[in-house]
Amino acid sequence: MAQSEDSSLWIAPDPDAVGLTRAVEGYDHTGAKTSLAVVEERPLTLFLNRQEIVTMMTIGDYPEYLAVGYLRNQGMLSEADTITAIDYDEELETVVVRTADHTDFEDKLKKKTRTSGCAVGTVFGDMMEGLEGLELPQTPVHTSWLYSLSHQINRLPSLYLSAGAIHGTVLCESDKPLIYMEDVGRHNAVDKVAGYMLRHGIPAGDKVLYTTGRLTSEMVIKTALMGIPTLVSRSGFTAWGVDIARQVGLTLIGRLRGQRFVCLSGEVRLVRDTDPAAVAAEDPKHRRKSARA
Repeated sequence: MAQSEDSSLWIAPDPDAVGLTRAVEGYDHTGAKTSLAVVEERPLTLFLNRQEIVTMMTIGDYPEYLAVGYLRNQGMLSEADTITAIDYDEELETVVVRTADHTDFEDKLKKKTRTSGCAVGTVFGDMMEGLEGLELPQTPVHTSWLYSLSHQINRLPSLYLSAGAIHGTVLCESDKPLIYMEDVGRHNAVDKVAGYMLRHGIPAGDKVLYTTGRLTSEMVIKTALMGIPTLVSRSGFTAWGVDIARQVGLTLIGRLRGQRFVCLSGEVRLVRDTDPAAVAAEDPKHRRKSARA
């Protein structure tokens, strides 16, 4: 995946990348033979130094960012830890993150909570650890940015539009998409973004995180722990996700489609600088693609 020629994205999905999809033959509703692009899904086993952590199902791109982001979002790796190497072996389907000093994560491995993330998301230890006393910056969010981001992101080249069955997460600054990651699980996509941010020292306080998936407790926790004050989605909410967002003061916006959206937490950050009536309705073609995925 390289930078898109028609956008300011630092990383843009490449639907034509070898190995991310494959053609599968079948039959349509009329009985006619057809061929469909289907997203690949493969295991990736993550090690932190000599300790095996987890095996994830992923599309296989950016394993280094996925590994680092996963460890960061599970509290097993902090910004203070020095990463000395990241070794990825495609044949063995493993990635090993090595640090200068051994990290203390044994207690977290003893207590696992399975979450509602696609492809079996897992959060180790106390899910609320790190949220107590957390203060997210009061960075304003203009509604004009939300409408612009929705319009741009929904039209960017992606595996989602070409094959479906995949989630996307985009790191944005004001009305500009910066980092676009996709995977079979929304938690994997956000972990890739987190890994990229950690590896490249990208600040979080002035950013917006956009996801195509549901706004669950896991997504809210990860966004808050990354230090991003606003989380936006085309999809809906879970009650616990809303409760946690309100607890930590995160702006939570869902059902962003065309002229409409709903904010269930952190409305104080919203700057309503656009009349919704002046916003174009969502392209019906995109709605059909969304419903197919």
